[in-house]
Amino acid sequence: MTYSFLLLDLLLILIPIFLSFDKSVLDKAHLRFVIPATLVSGIIFSAITVVFTIFGVWGFNPSFLIGTYYRTVPIEQYLFFFAFSFAGLGIYNYLNIKFPNNHLQKFSLSVSNLMLGICVAFIFFAYAKWYTVVTFSVLLLLLLYIEYLNKLRFMYRFYRAYVACLVPFYICYGVLCNLPTLTYDTAETIKLQLVHIPLENHFYMMGMLLLAVYLFEFFKHKKTK
Repeated sequence: MTYSFLLLDLLLILIPIFLSFDKSVLDKAHLRFVIPATLVSGIIFSAITVVFTIFGVWGFNPSFLIGTYYRTVPIEQYLFFFAFSFAGLGIYNYLNIKFPNNHLQKFSLSVSNLMLGICVAFIFFAYAKWYTVVTFSVLLLLLLYIEYLNKLRFMYRFYRAYVACLVPFYICYGVLCNLPTLTYDTAETIKLQLVHIPLENHFYMMGMLLLAVYLFEFFKHKKTK
C-alpha cells in the first residue's frame, strides 16, 4: 500500500496517452502549451496545499506514502496536482478534437454566473472555515477574471471537460479519502461529503483545471498572434 498514491499519479499521466491512440492529444503542437500550463497551475495549487498542511487543514497518512516530503507535503501530492492538470488538459484537448462544435458556448456565461453565486454563498455562510473559504475564493476570482476581463472564449469547452474529469476525480479521491491517504480537519470544511470526499474537493479541482485550461488557451493564443 506504500505505493498506492504513486500508482494513482501514474494512472492520471497515462490517461492522455491512452486518448492519443484515438486522437492526437499529445503531439508537439499541444505539448508546448500543455506543459507550461500544467507546471504553473500545479505550482500555484501546491503552494496553497502547503499552507493547508502547515495549519492542519489537510493531513496525510504515512502508511500509504513513500516517505519523501517537501515543506510537510509528500512528494506524491505534488505529483498528483501536476498529473491531474496534465490529464485534465489531455481530456480537454481530446474532446475539442473529437467534438469541435462550440455552439453551446453562448450558455456558458449563465453557468459561470450560477457558479459565481454558489461561490459567494459558500464564502458567506462558511466564512470561518478555511478550506471552504479559500477554495471558493480562488474559484470566484478565476471565474470573474476569465468571464469578465479575459477575451478568450472557452468556458463551454472547459465545463464539458470538467464533467468528463469527474470520472478520474472520483476514482482517485475515492481511493485517497477512503483508505484514507488524505485526511481533512472537518472543523475547516462544511462537513458535506460524497462517498467520503469533501464537497470542497470538487471545486478545488475545478479551480486547478480552470487555471490550467486558461493558461493553455492563453499560451496558444499568444503563439498564434
